[in-house]
Amino acid sequence: MTQKKTGTETGWKLDNSYARLPQAFFTTLKPNPVSSPKLVIFNKRLAASMGLNSEALESEEGVSVLAGNNVPEGSLPIAQAYAGHQFGNFTMLGDGRALLIGEQLTPSNKRYDIQLKGSGKTPYSRGGDGRAALGPMLREYIISEAMHALGIPTTRSLAVVMTGDIVIRQTALAGAVLTRTASSHLRFGTFEYAARWGSVDDLKALADYALERHYPDIEENENRYLSLLQEVIRRQSDLIAKWQRVGFIHGVMNTDNMTISGETIDYGPCAFMDKYDPSTVFSSIDVQGRYAYGNQPMIGGWNLARFAEALLPLLHDDQEQAVKIAQEAISEYPAIYERQWLIEMRKKLGLFNEESGDKSLVEDLLDLMKKHEADYTNTFRALSSEINEKSGLFDTEEFSEWHQRWQERTGRQSESNASSRQLMQDNNPAVIPRNHRVEEALSAAVDKEDYGVMEQLIQVLANPYTQSPEQKDYCTGSDPSHGPYRTFCGT
Repeated sequence: MTQKKTGTETGWKLDNSYARLPQAFFTTLKPNPVSSPKLVIFNKRLAASMGLNSEALESEEGVSVLAGNNVPEGSLPIAQAYAGHQFGNFTMLGDGRALLIGEQLTPSNKRYDIQLKGSGKTPYSRGGDGRAALGPMLREYIISEAMHALGIPTTRSLAVVMTGDIVIRQTALAGAVLTRTASSHLRFGTFEYAARWGSVDDLKALADYALERHYPDIEENENRYLSLLQEVIRRQSDLIAKWQRVGFIHGVMNTDNMTISGETIDYGPCAFMDKYDPSTVFSSIDVQGRYAYGNQPMIGGWNLARFAEALLPLLHDDQEQAVKIAQEAISEYPAIYERQWLIEMRKKLGLFNEESGDKSLVEDLLDLMKKHEADYTNTFRALSSEINEKSGLFDTEEFSEWHQRWQERTGRQSESNASSRQLMQDNNPAVIPRNHRVEEALSAAVDKEDYGVMEQLIQVLANPYTQSPEQKDYCTGSDPSHGPYRTFCGT
């Protein structure tokens, strides 16, 4: 199939700044055409915000771009090279099934990567077919858009297109391509790759590019690369604190899945916690619980240390001094993270100011929730409402004592009870992507080509902080008789 460049009526306004980095960071490629592209779901609101014409993109010509059969005007498709620590082990990686077709310049003067995921083989495929199955691509669409609605920094999903081709995994599955948008795809692992296989000049070019794209306010006369490290520490602390706030478990916090922009990326074995338990892990491959909910803050620090190591040649000309600078910056992470976590948790409890006992107040509630197997989301939402629950955790003497402490604490702040309730309702979602609801939607879509269940779920998740009658059936956990929930890396 001969590829052609489409016209500009779709609204594409692409730049290719990443391709102006040294050649070592990418490979220029053409997308691998698919046999029979069919649009499954399209994000009209996201398209409009990016200056794209939804009607044109939903046409046959537009879908051909989203499938990788054609490329837009101004596109220079590339596969990015990177490395990463996967479950603690360092390895060479790269875009094994994805192509960056360009960077869309939006009407608000922002720049977003446009990436086709599942677009076929690249030099980094490591024996894989470079394709993706429909189920995992729809899963990423659902979860990433839910995360956006929850107010958590994330890559987003523009469209999913069925390819008309089959991918072979354990069984034959329908193939699909996801169009993903991101502030960038600069990963911790991109810097690890540069430090291991590039020159110092290559590493500097990458760091300068990252600074210009994500941290333009950092002054030239500062130690710019230390400032870069410090800003990434801050953003990662904020991101992980927000994950903890809503009970999100990423599932595979390898360094190649951590972005320097502070956006959540790669929704493979991710899931949301029902019953509160910090040891909760869903991924079938995480048998040691490395990436369990309660370990996410610690792993964040470990990953940041790997990022700092990659920056050592830029932090100081003297190796020993560079290590000292990096260690001092990383040593600040625990306190920075705890501060961000407490900010998030105070909001969940309607606290506007700070008191020294706030940490124990939060932790004591979490301990009670674990002891009584309370639902994480519903417990905090119940505290946000005027409804007095009289079952489970809420019917215990221990909770009554904690509740009295909480009431005394809120009574010491100047804000009204109504303001406190509003703060809580703005930060305690009524609905999250419950795992069984996501699986229900994916099963209907993949097995029956019934996309109505998924569309309804996405509609409910679009307003997670507004309680409505339509949300009621989406607020309960799965039936315990179904056994433990397990997720798998989408391949």
